[in-house]
Amino acid sequence: MLDPLVLLALMAVGMLAGFVDAIAGGGGMITVPALLSAGLPPVAALGTNKMQSIVGTGMAALTYWRRGYVNLPSLVPAIALTFAGSFLGALTVSKLDTSLLTIAVPVALIGIALYFLFAPKLSDADSTARLRFGPFVPVMGFLIGFYDGIFGPGTGSFFTIGFVLLFGLGLTRATGSTKALNFTSNLAALAIFIPQGAVVWPVAIVMALGQVIGGYVGARTGIRYGAKVIRPLVVVVSIALAIKLLVFP
Repeated sequence: MLDPLVLLALMAVGMLAGFVDAIAGGGGMITVPALLSAGLPPVAALGTNKMQSIVGTGMAALTYWRRGYVNLPSLVPAIALTFAGSFLGALTVSKLDTSLLTIAVPVALIGIALYFLFAPKLSDADSTARLRFGPFVPVMGFLIGFYDGIFGPGTGSFFTIGFVLLFGLGLTRATGSTKALNFTSNLAALAIFIPQGAVVWPVAIVMALGQVIGGYVGARTGIRYGAKVIRPLVVVVSIALAIKLLVFP
C-alpha cells in the first residue's frame, strides 16, 4: 500500500501531465518516471500509466470535440484502424527488434521540433492538404497506432505533424484530432495490459483524477490560445522527448 502523501503527489503529477498532454502530447515523459520512482515495477508502471493517461486524453478529446475542433464522423475509419494498429503492435512487440527506434525516433522528434519552430505558416487556419483526408488518415492511424503499440514515445507529436503537414488542418484542429486517435491507441494497449494484471488500480485512480483536471484545463488553454501556445509547447516537448530517449533510453 502506497503512502497517502505519495498518492497525493502522483495525483499532482497526473494533473501536470494531463495539462501538457492535452496541448502537445508527451505526458508519459512526466508520469512514467514518477511511477517508477514510486516503486512500481516497469510493466506495472507502463500499464498504470496507460490507464491514468487515457482519462486525461479522453477529457481533452471530449473538450476539443465539444468546442467544434474534432469532426468525429470523419475520423471513425481512422479510429478503427488506429485501434487495430496499436493492438497489433502491442501483440507483436516481443517479436520485433526495436533497437533502431531508439535512434530513429529522437531524430524524427528533433525534425518535428525544427519544423514547428521554423515553418512560417503554422497557424489555426486550415491549409491545402497534400493527401485526401478520407482514404489516407486511416492509413496514418494504423501506422502510428502500430508504432504506439510497439514503442510509444512521441505518438502525439507524430499524429499532430501528420494532420498539419499532410492533411492541412490548423494547429488547434490537428491537436483535437490527435487526442481522439491517441485515446484510441491507448485503449488498444489497455485491452492487453488489464487482462495481464499490469494496472495498479489505486494509483491509476488517483492519477486519473488529476488527469481529468489537467486534461480539461490543458484543452481549454489550447483552444483559447491556439497556435500561440501549441506551437512552442510542441517544440519543447519534442526536444525534451528526443533528449530523454538519447540520454536515458
